[in-house]
Amino acid sequence: MIRCHLARLMGEHKMKISDVMRETGLRRNTVTLMYKETAQKIDIDALERLCNLFQCEVSDLLELTDGQ
Repeated sequence: MIRCHLARLMGEHKMKISDVMRETGLRRNTVTLMYKETAQKIDIDALERLCNLFQCEVSDLLELTDGQ
């Protein structure tokens, strides 16, 4: 299972979904699906934009877990 830590990063930076949308140019649906960890696929460009926004690595945003 892959966990998305967007909600945690947004909390640490005190950002709302609308803030992330404005700063990255991503659509609300894209940000919301990642925020709620319900996204089935993620565009590489979206990952790059989020990593640039939060000044982090992909591994800070996504984590491969054992599935439990």
